[in-house]
Amino acid sequence: MKVLIVTYYWPPAGGAGVQRWLKFTKYLRNFDIEPVIFTADNPHYPILDDSLHRDIPVGVEVIKCPIFEPNNLLSKVKKKKVKNSAGFLEENPSMLSKIMIYIRANLFIPDARMFWIKPSVKRIKKYLSENSIEALITTGPPHSLHMIGYHLKKQLGVKWIADFRDPWTGIDYFHLLPLTKLAKKKHFRLEDKVFKNADKVIMVSKTSKEKYAKQAKSIEVITNGYDTDGIEEDSLVLDTKFTISHIGSMNAARNPKILWEVLHNIAEENPDFSNDLQIQLIGKLDEKIVKEDIESYNFKNVHQLDYVPHQEAKKYQKQSQVLLLIVNDTPNAREIVTGKVFEYIQAKRPIIAIGPEDGDLADVLNETNAGKTFDYQNKKDLKAEIKSLYKKYKLGTLTVNSSNIEKFHRKQLTKDLSEIIKGLAKT
Repeated sequence: MKVLIVTYYWPPAGGAGVQRWLKFTKYLRNFDIEPVIFTADNPHYPILDDSLHRDIPVGVEVIKCPIFEPNNLLSKVKKKKVKNSAGFLEENPSMLSKIMIYIRANLFIPDARMFWIKPSVKRIKKYLSENSIEALITTGPPHSLHMIGYHLKKQLGVKWIADFRDPWTGIDYFHLLPLTKLAKKKHFRLEDKVFKNADKVIMVSKTSKEKYAKQAKSIEVITNGYDTDGIEEDSLVLDTKFTISHIGSMNAARNPKILWEVLHNIAEENPDFSNDLQIQLIGKLDEKIVKEDIESYNFKNVHQLDYVPHQEAKKYQKQSQVLLLIVNDTPNAREIVTGKVFEYIQAKRPIIAIGPEDGDLADVLNETNAGKTFDYQNKKDLKAEIKSLYKKYKLGTLTVNSSNIEKFHRKQLTKDLSEIIKGLAKT
C-alpha cells in the first residue's frame, strides 16, 4: 500500500512545520504503508536543520518539483528577509511593508506558494499515470498544497486526505490581515472546497474538529506528539539555577506579560528567588519583548539563544527546572494545541502554560498530569504555582509524574493515521 504525501516542509527545513509529516513518514512502514514524498525543489526555508535528515527512512522516494516564491523577490525589494507565517505582520510596519503585506494578503491566495499549484498538479498527474497509490495526502499550511489535492481529486478522483496542522481562515492572525471583501470571500470559498471535497480532513485538536464538523465531508483528530529521541537521560544534569525555559519562537502576540510581572513580584519579595531564577529563551525572539519587558524588570539572569537543532532543543527541555508554554491570546486560543507541548511532556519537567484554562491544551496537561494552565489575567494562581515549584526546587524535590502519555507517541499516532488510510482504501 502506497501513499503520496504533498508537503512543503521537508528536511533540511527546521522548525515546527516539518515535524509532523517527517515523523509520520518515519513510522508508516511499521503499518505496511509505503510513503512517497512530494516536495519543493528550491524552497525558501527561514530555518534549516540538517540533523532532521536522520529521521527519513532509508529508500523513501522523494519527488521534487521547482517552486517560484514571490517572497524571494519581496525580500530583495525590502533588502532583508521576509518572514513566513505570522512573522510578516510587523507591529509598526513601514509604508513599504504595508504595501507588501497588502499585496501578499490580497493577490497571493491562499498564500505565496500558489504558483506551485499548477506545476505540482501536472507533475503528480504524470507520476500517477505510471504509479498507483491508495491515497493522496496534503498538509498545510501553506494551504496552497490543499488546492493541489483539490484539483487532483476533481481531475482524477483520487482518495484525498487534507491535514490541517494549523487552521486556514481560523488561524490566529487571519483577522489581522488587510484583506479586501473580495479576497476574504475567496479564502473562505477555497477553504470550503477543501472541506467539502476531501475524503477525510484531519485536524490537530478536538475544538477544531467541532468547529468544522458540519462543513467537512468527514473529519478526524490526530494530535501532534513526541518521539523517542535516543538521548541518554542519565547523562543529563538538571540546571543548578531555577530555570524557566521557553523553547520556540516568541513574538509580540506570544509575549507572556503576566509572567514577567509575577516573576518580578516574587523576586522583590524574595532576594533568594531573584538570585536563583534564570529565564531561558531559546528560539526566535521579538526584540521588543526584551527591551520593553524583560530588561525593564531587571532580571539578573536571562539566557537567550537563537534557533538550535531539534535534538539540542530536547536536551535543554530535559535539563530545565520548569518549562513554559504560551498560547497566543487570540480568538481561536481555545483550539490551539502547540506541537511543543508533547515534547515538553516527554521531557518530564513541570510545565506552566499561559492560555485558556478551558482550552484543548489545558485538557492535554490535565489528562497527563504534566503541568497547569493559567488564564492570561490569572496572576494570583500563577504566582502561587511558581512559588510552589520554587519551594520544591530548593528542597530538591521538583519532579513531575506524568501519565497517559503513550497515546501521544508518534508511532501510536501513525497507527491512527494508518487506520484512516486503510479505511479509505476499502471504500
